[in-house]
Amino acid sequence: MDECTGLRERKKAATRLALHEAALRLAVEHGPDRVTVEAIADAVNVSRRTFSNYFSGKEEALFHGDTVRLRRLLELFAEQPTELPPWTALTRAAALQADESYDDPAEPWLNRRRRLHGHPSLVAHQVGAYAAIERDLAAEIARRLTGPDVPLRARVLAATFLATLRVAAQHWIEHPDAPLRDVLRDVLAHATPAAGGLPGKSRIAAELG
Repeated sequence: MDECTGLRERKKAATRLALHEAALRLAVEHGPDRVTVEAIADAVNVSRRTFSNYFSGKEEALFHGDTVRLRRLLELFAEQPTELPPWTALTRAAALQADESYDDPAEPWLNRRRRLHGHPSLVAHQVGAYAAIERDLAAEIARRLTGPDVPLRARVLAATFLATLRVAAQHWIEHPDAPLRDVLRDVLAHATPAAGGLPGKSRIAAELG
């Protein structure tokens, strides 16, 4: 039973990834506005109904990779020791996530994302994707805070951190001459976290290794 379940889940993951990659490829080739759900499904040889089992629309299919990376970031943050200050735990999680992500400027993924970067029809969905993970991240941060106004402080810290990551990712996409980890270090050094004061370049460098 477990083996069958595992096989089904792997097949589902493979189909979801194939739909995501097809959506990216078609969006780059024809422009996001001209891509249809039917075209994405046809590219993977599945039905429109099968597509709907995985994604609510083409925008969600396009941003599946971003959603996976954001969810992975949340997992890595949850794995950090609870005695660490939240910003330090967030920074370490971001460093680990950057090491796991594509860090080669020649990667096809980066080339596709650069060509879709800032497209007006995709901005709203990207904002929504970050808002969803922000709520979950704030809840995880709140478990590490004490004192007054914990829910509000957690929301501010989550929003600040995700905005910092978004700036780092956008800067790297636009200027991929440096490794993502280095860009992340520089951007975090300029960010003022909601708690704990300005971390400073030396502290960020120590936390990122």
